[in-house]
Amino acid sequence: MSRTTDPGGAPRGARGPSRRIVLRTAFTAAVAGGTAVILLPLRDHGPGTAPAKGPGHPAAGAEEFAEMYRGREIRGSVTVLVPAGGPGAAEGGAAEPVTEIRIDGRPLHVMRRADGTYLSDVTHYESFPTLRETARAAVDELGTARLALPASHHR
Repeated sequence: MSRTTDPGGAPRGARGPSRRIVLRTAFTAAVAGGTAVILLPLRDHGPGTAPAKGPGHPAAGAEEFAEMYRGREIRGSVTVLVPAGGPGAAEGGAAEPVTEIRIDGRPLHVMRRADGTYLSDVTHYESFPTLRETARAAVDELGTARLALPASHHR
């Protein structure tokens, strides 16, 4: 047997890749493919959610308003976000409403109750059937005072 051949008789360098290289390549391909499958739905819809009526459209029944009330600018919106690809996503069964009210540009924390009414930090002992009525009641309660800016959570 010569030094230029292996025990099988093949010339040196003609052997295929080692088992380590084959396994490393297969593992890398599996990780890349799995990552692509997981991240592909997020690329089109954002983190975990998709609009109910296609890109850039709020869901049906979303409430939005902007007006001047007693010299204060109030804006509010309810946007319904539907989980991407989850059960009931096509029917909108698993919709999650995101509520926001701003008075003179400052956010007012609003919560939706189980019966569908709203309450805010300013009027937390009384609930209102619409977001607009909740914002107006907060302005009535505030009078000339302004909402405090949200606390920063920096240390």
